[in-house]
Amino acid sequence: MASRNAVVAVSLAAVSALLLAGCAGGDTGSDEGIDGDVKGEVTFVTWRTDLITDGTFDEYAAEFTKKYPEASVKFQGITDYEGELKTRLSTTNYGDVLGVPNSVQPDQLADFFEPLGETADLESDYRFLAPRSFEGTQYGLALGGNANGLVYNKKVFADAGITELPTSHDEFIDALKQVDEKTDAIPLYTNYKDGWPLSQWTGNLGAISGDPDAVNKMATDDAPWTEGTDIEAIDALVYDAVSEGLTEPDPLTTNWEQSKVDFATGKIGVMALGSWAISQFQGAATDAGTSPDDVGYMAFPATAPDGKQYAVIGGDYSLGINVHSKVKAAAKAWIDYLIEDSGFTDTQGMVSSLASSELPTNLAGLSDAGVELIELNPAEAGKESLVNNIADTAQIDIWGNIYRQKLVDIARGAADGDEASYFDQLNTQWADAIASVG
Repeated sequence: MASRNAVVAVSLAAVSALLLAGCAGGDTGSDEGIDGDVKGEVTFVTWRTDLITDGTFDEYAAEFTKKYPEASVKFQGITDYEGELKTRLSTTNYGDVLGVPNSVQPDQLADFFEPLGETADLESDYRFLAPRSFEGTQYGLALGGNANGLVYNKKVFADAGITELPTSHDEFIDALKQVDEKTDAIPLYTNYKDGWPLSQWTGNLGAISGDPDAVNKMATDDAPWTEGTDIEAIDALVYDAVSEGLTEPDPLTTNWEQSKVDFATGKIGVMALGSWAISQFQGAATDAGTSPDDVGYMAFPATAPDGKQYAVIGGDYSLGINVHSKVKAAAKAWIDYLIEDSGFTDTQGMVSSLASSELPTNLAGLSDAGVELIELNPAEAGKESLVNNIADTAQIDIWGNIYRQKLVDIARGAADGDEASYFDQLNTQWADAIASVG
């Protein structure tokens, strides 16, 4: 297995402090694995700080203890989840249950997380298993899932005279121009300064071609930023929208929290976000005194070669159990409770991880538009980390925001180059990386 130190950035001061704070798990449980007695105190490290603040998780914990009287749950909310977990994974103190950080590659899962069973045995019961499976063993279960696409303000679109949702690059750019010309709204908001919202575009890989192997095929494509591929279609759309002046005038001052309010009050037309954002934007509309019904959701504006429009569904954070936990059975029971009994995905408008569950009502707009939902295929056994390794070697964070921020900078004239030269550069870096690790 890969060294833990190979994947985490270590802050010695922070690590020392964390080590002093103690290791994972309470001292009242057992260390009999996930099939032992359900007892002890589970520490749940979560990115959903809002659900700690509003008391939702406390309500879940109370119900969990009613079901398992010898077990309880406490919470640690982290705003900079990915950043802080990089440090905490250098210790044994990263809670008992946590969302598996994106920095952990498939071949490193066993270094940090308890096996939850054979993937083949779980496939009939759960969606979204592939990202946290390695060599047939499952290390995480998705808390829920999302569709990928764009959130749009129905009222803004109606005021702009848009009567049909765009299904192609050109139709989308034309729609943005209508918003620009006929309303006071910013047509497309990138949230450039916050960074991470730009990564949301990548979730549409597979939707443009309707190919569930679109990501896997990047591992053997020496020039993925070429017309006709999914990644080229995504980045060309971002580039053209920015270069046409259809995005926020000062991308260096964007603010994620304020953008929800601005969207709800009709100051923003559309944003590229997973469907997880729908409930947050509806909440912002209610708080602002506008209609939550104005929050719409559309597929990426592209039509596949077979004439259909697709949206990719995928899992949100997968919940894993700290391999050092002393309360593994209680930790597994907490994961099962969250997924099966808490009602979390219903209240959040997310796709349930349970294969037997229906899709949420907030995705009805996609169904009404005839959009077909697809889930990406897992990589071949032994190649689970290949695309990520190529991306790391190429220094192109396709799941992040840095390379796309540079795309925005070039498109707005803040950096040298143009669309063609940047795509050539990306293709060269990608091809060199394939030659190195592919």
